[in-house]
Amino acid sequence: MRAIPGAARAYILCTALFATLCVLPALRPGRPSPVPWAAVVLLAALYAFCEMPARYRLHFPGRGLGGSVPVAAGSFFPVLLAAAFLLPPSAAALVAVPGAVLGRVEQRPRGARRTWRAAQLAVATWAAARAHLLFGGPVALGGGGYGLAAPDFPYVLLPAGAAALTFCLVLAALDGGILVTAERLSARTAWRGLLPRSLASHGAHGLAGLMMAVLWRSPYGPLSALFVLLPMYISCWVFAQYHRERAAHQATIRALVQAVDIKDKYTRGHSERVGRASVMIAHELGMERERLEVLRFAGILHDVGKLGVPTRVLRKEGPLTPEERRVIELHPEYGHEMVRGIGFLGEARSAILHHHERLDGTGYPYGLVGRQIPEFARVVAVADAFDAMTSTRSYRRARPVRTAVAELERCAGSQFDPEMVRALVRALDRHGWQTAVTADDTNAARNIAAGAAASDLAADPEAETGAAAETGPAPEADPRGSVPPPARSTTAGRTPRGGTR
Repeated sequence: MRAIPGAARAYILCTALFATLCVLPALRPGRPSPVPWAAVVLLAALYAFCEMPARYRLHFPGRGLGGSVPVAAGSFFPVLLAAAFLLPPSAAALVAVPGAVLGRVEQRPRGARRTWRAAQLAVATWAAARAHLLFGGPVALGGGGYGLAAPDFPYVLLPAGAAALTFCLVLAALDGGILVTAERLSARTAWRGLLPRSLASHGAHGLAGLMMAVLWRSPYGPLSALFVLLPMYISCWVFAQYHRERAAHQATIRALVQAVDIKDKYTRGHSERVGRASVMIAHELGMERERLEVLRFAGILHDVGKLGVPTRVLRKEGPLTPEERRVIELHPEYGHEMVRGIGFLGEARSAILHHHERLDGTGYPYGLVGRQIPEFARVVAVADAFDAMTSTRSYRRARPVRTAVAELERCAGSQFDPEMVRALVRALDRHGWQTAVTADDTNAARNIAAGAAASDLAADPEAETGAAAETGPAPEADPRGSVPPPARSTTAGRTPRGGTR
């Protein structure tokens, strides 16, 4: 657990301790009512068996790109809810433990993550069983002694719904807590949308779990309840197809980024870091999770239009001529044309086209002003400028993070959206930033030592502006560094060609 922050470690341990207290009554000898151990073992084994596909990836050979796809976590929650309907609370909590321990864990430390998952599900199942008991669930399901009897419809739906809602609430509350302690998100950001996103799915899980419980207690016995699992496996298959499509999207993005890195080698790694910084900003803004992945794509692909720029211009180590600068300034439009037919990119396409616009209307390619610039483009512009300044290039050394932040704040309101700049500053305070060398080390050392950075800066028109003369160069010293060039009055009146105004 060394890789986990101390607050998250304490949170996990407290949750595990509470889960232990939840299951202890079932293990205590001489408890008032006997535990139906046969049902406990069967349901625990069933849930563990269902979670095995999530531990070992499903393979679909001979289809498209090939590869493997993980089963959706939570696809078999109906088994846990059926346990909450059929068993006493402490016994129901035990059902979740084997499957949670055997479930697939993608990241390290796996032991801590399995402990967290087992404790979380045990507590949620225990709470659901308590809610079911509180609303008279055992009686409505067919007698108060967990025996065989006909369920009382429709009254059985009330305790079942209360149990499913409690299960959903507890999982959302615990998930938000781990995001606050482990990811260091604000409470508002961590819990934002967790409950609404999971309410519908857990409601469906509750109905499936109730069906399992009714069949389990029917004259046909526990085997009849297995028929309910067929829709669960179908839902897993559907999820697997979705995940396969998402993996194909990722492969498309990787191929485009690799092509840019190969062509523009002195900014290698820049695109990935811009995507990461963009997501950091979005987290601070409280952006919906559904948009985060698209925004990450926008950051990663913002410079894909450089594939249409001549390599000799991108790799030129001296000052750019006005004609070469104009060629490079076409890369947002090139990029937009390249990705406009890729439907899954959504809002990312507008960021690729407009990430060099400025709030004062002097950016390019269309001279948009203020809120005319799409939100994604305003986020990527700040992330792009920040990484360009904090990375060593062939024509200048990296600036310290503090200096880069000061430059962004100085240009906020004219070049960058102040809200996005403030969000980046908050994210850096929370998570920090690891600077990187993106240029070829040998060439960078030779060029900097020879004064290439100074000559490039002297040739940069932005250094001639009044603000630059007073406070030093603005964030960009070369348009190849992926930060907007100096203000220009010739673009303000241009009409967009296929862009977003």
